[in-house]
Amino acid sequence: MTPEIRKIVTFEEEVLIEGFRKADKPWRLFAVAAVIKNPWAGRYVENLNPEIRAYGPVLGELLTQRIVALAGGGDAIEAYGKAGVVGTNGEIEHASALIHTLHFGNHYREAVGAKSYLSFTNTRGPANAAISIPLMDKNDAGRRSHYLTIQFSIADAPGPDEVVIVLGGASGGRPHHRIGDRYQDLKELGHDVNNPASV
Repeated sequence: MTPEIRKIVTFEEEVLIEGFRKADKPWRLFAVAAVIKNPWAGRYVENLNPEIRAYGPVLGELLTQRIVALAGGGDAIEAYGKAGVVGTNGEIEHASALIHTLHFGNHYREAVGAKSYLSFTNTRGPANAAISIPLMDKNDAGRRSHYLTIQFSIADAPGPDEVVIVLGGASGGRPHHRIGDRYQDLKELGHDVNNPASV
């Protein structure tokens, strides 16, 4: 059992001027998407595990190889995230199933040497639906400079019986970030920086 991949789409943006000021170095955002047939389209399936376990490693390895090559290596990726968009003949659960498994995400985490979890979206929509991939620092979840969103669309995907599975990344944070990190807020609010839940 392997995913039926209709096509692979890449997205890349290189920002030279941000906020009316030249970036010190070009700021790159990039994504790779696989448009696949939804194996559960049009019906309720209780046990999604067979397809999750079969599809996850294949899609994780394929998309990771593509995005690492696009970035110029795993070390070139500082912020990362993932997304799934299911077509109108599927459930949100179907998009979630294919991206919320270590069989998928660990390929990317290991390739970029990450410690943080992969931020995500899972949505449903028609062809040309917005694909939004939230990013965060791969090693520091509180580093606000790397809170980013990549957004693009694919004109003919997802079809009603398809799912778009996406990995996204960035070469760094916003070029002129100046809102600080969440640790200062925690200190100001009297929270333990190492245990944010405490007061």
